[in-house]
Amino acid sequence: MGERSWSRAAWRVGTPVVAVACGLMFWASQDNAPPSELGPQRYVDLAGLVRNESREVGMLQEQRRQLATEVDVLTAQVQDERVQEAREVERQTKPEAGLTPVSGKSVTVTLSDAPLELIESSDLDPNYFVVHQQQVQRVVNAMLAGGAKAITIQGQRIVSTTGIKCDGNAIQLDGRAYPQPFVIEGIGDQQGMLKAIEEDSYLEEYRTLAASDLIQLGWELDKSPRATAPAYDGALDATYAEPMS
Repeated sequence: MGERSWSRAAWRVGTPVVAVACGLMFWASQDNAPPSELGPQRYVDLAGLVRNESREVGMLQEQRRQLATEVDVLTAQVQDERVQEAREVERQTKPEAGLTPVSGKSVTVTLSDAPLELIESSDLDPNYFVVHQQQVQRVVNAMLAGGAKAITIQGQRIVSTTGIKCDGNAIQLDGRAYPQPFVIEGIGDQQGMLKAIEEDSYLEEYRTLAASDLIQLGWELDKSPRATAPAYDGALDATYAEPMS
């Protein structure tokens, strides 16, 4: 967004604080987000598409889980010292890889788009009213910095290889689309996570927009004395680039 166009939008918002917040947040979002993420088409009803995609991915994930179980059963029957050593290494590294459940104190942040009636009645850029993947990722990063031992999005455990990608008014995690509101829960150092979220300047700007009557992005923060993040059960295959010969 250019400087002149942003200046006009800022005066419509009506306060310097909100103007600066919008400029910082959505200049970055519009600059980095793909065209399919932006604009009014975000509000087309994609519920059917999301359900179909999620159903297909769910079927594939269930097939993968069944095959993994079969492999584990067959591997356990192999009476080979090297195989048993490898299985012990696997057992010891599972917690660090996110392959075991984690319980403890939690912090939950819920992000959601502004009310549809507000979006349709406003002449501001529609990007101001929607949650982008950058905001979701920023919450995740703050939780990690604050001492989270495990994090879930929409109840799904995320690991170092999890990609967070916007898909219309949904986000994709490991190929499955989840509609907003986006619920991000961290398990671990509760006070550390709360402090990291509070001190993150990017999330402070988001909260300013959430409090603005003209923007009304959704922001909720809750804490619980005990919650459980399930083990990651997605695909574990890693891909990498190979030099051309």
